[in-house]
Amino acid sequence: MVGVFEVGAVPFNPDGWGPPDSAAAASITTTLPLHVPFAPFSRSDKLGRIADFTRSFPSSNANPSNRPSSRHGAGNPADSPFDFSLDVDAFPLANPEDDSSFRLVDAKPPPRPKFGPKWRFNQNRPQLPQRRDEEVEARKREAEKERARRDRLYNLNRSNQNQQRREAAIFKSSVDIQPEWNMLDQIPFSTFSKLSFSVPEPEDLLICGSLEYYDRSFDRITPKNERRLERFKNRNFFKVTTTDDPVIRRLANEDKATVFATDTILSTLMCAPRSVYSWDIVIQRVGNKLFFDKRDGSQLDLLSVHETSQEPLPEAKDDINSAYSLSVEAAYINQNFSQQVLVRDGNKVSFDEPNPFANEGDEVASVAYRYRRWKLDNGMHLVARCEVQSVVDVNNQKSFLTLNALNEFDPKYSGVDWRQKLETQRGAVLATELKNNANKLAKWTAQAILANADLMKLGYVSRVHPRDHFNHVILGVVGYKPRDFAAQINLNTANMWGIVKSIVDLCMKLNEGKYVLVKDPSKPQVRIYEVPADAFENDYVEEPLPEEEQVQPPTEDPEDGEANGTTNDVEDKEIEAQN
Repeated sequence: MVGVFEVGAVPFNPDGWGPPDSAAAASITTTLPLHVPFAPFSRSDKLGRIADFTRSFPSSNANPSNRPSSRHGAGNPADSPFDFSLDVDAFPLANPEDDSSFRLVDAKPPPRPKFGPKWRFNQNRPQLPQRRDEEVEARKREAEKERARRDRLYNLNRSNQNQQRREAAIFKSSVDIQPEWNMLDQIPFSTFSKLSFSVPEPEDLLICGSLEYYDRSFDRITPKNERRLERFKNRNFFKVTTTDDPVIRRLANEDKATVFATDTILSTLMCAPRSVYSWDIVIQRVGNKLFFDKRDGSQLDLLSVHETSQEPLPEAKDDINSAYSLSVEAAYINQNFSQQVLVRDGNKVSFDEPNPFANEGDEVASVAYRYRRWKLDNGMHLVARCEVQSVVDVNNQKSFLTLNALNEFDPKYSGVDWRQKLETQRGAVLATELKNNANKLAKWTAQAILANADLMKLGYVSRVHPRDHFNHVILGVVGYKPRDFAAQINLNTANMWGIVKSIVDLCMKLNEGKYVLVKDPSKPQVRIYEVPADAFENDYVEEPLPEEEQVQPPTEDPEDGEANGTTNDVEDKEIEAQN
């Protein structure tokens, strides 16, 4: 038989919700189940459970202190469905051990601030590397823009209707090939790479001139404390060819050697595979002797700029950034730089003989000529005039220096701004120069090795403004040991002498007469022509650029006029010597 569920007496509260507050009602409520939690609620609240008849409680031997009913002295098991004293929701402090392992998991996202970026005002959260990523992306975008600009400039030059005339101006032959010239041989540069020849240590026959000491304060120059490049209009610079050198003539009469040349001519031959522009060397076979000369007004007197670069230079000859204008500018920069970095206090180191090209009382540049002799074969020796520009004391010993300067004309052509990169990324600047001026740097290194210089100083000279080619500043000076620098730029000394030895052997088989060795303007090869005996004389001068087409300096600038004047003085001396 099913038990009858008896409901206790429920008092009526005529005044509102909940149990009555009267004393009579209080006596009646004692018949209700104990430990039933009561809390006031509104009609909008969700009600929980009222009774749970499925719950099981711990056995009687468990700790009764966990139950609040035990503290009240009530333990009636009949009231257990209505006993919520052990529920955490109703009594959170009933079991603190269970509460310690409880973790609230909230899947809702944190509220987003209404104004400003999240990282600006939130100091408690770790910052994400957003700014660094944005800078990297910005640099990539700038690089893409610069690359697109250069490609657009290149395509514009390629599509220019005067493109053929530009190529004819830049890649023009250094000397006009006459129809009566007889081509004897042509040698591709690919054969030069396989040559190798070892020469013994040379000997110094004579040292002429005087040297001033190098100023070590220029080693501390940075782009932040740059120095203005000065002009030396009172000092004379000489570019005398081999046969016009009185010392070489004297050594030839004394049969000191069979082959004679200068360091400029030898370095041109040694670094011929790296050359792009055309050049020429005059070869004279007199008896059993061989003389390597340069023509009057030859390109060998100038310094090429951007020769091995892929970026096209402006095609107009009168443009300040044309190939010829930059060559003239580089020659003047090197002359002035080689004299500015000296201690000009009158203290000089003099050698066996004075400068053979200077007149009495002339103020000459600091330069020493070392006439050195190498043994090429049994009974065959080569004598070359080598130049050094300065001297420095190292461990109480005098060390010879060569001084050269790289010049920056416009950063948009090279893609590297020296003022920004030279102090922090000097290797990148040098790598860019090695790419754009490989032939010039190789020739400077070969000249330093030929002169047995202990150190070669490279200066970084830039224009004050990209459109001002008369005013320059020195941004830095770096020193290298010639042989270490040769290894760095992959310049093989044995290969250099192998090229010279092959050209000498080829010319020694020719008959007596005059010949010219010409670098092809468009192909990597050289040609040997037999020319008349009166070729390249005073009444037969071949100049690739006439005087009226050269860039004329302004009247207020004495630098260029002075340098042109010294060249004319040298030419006058050569004419007098020949007469």
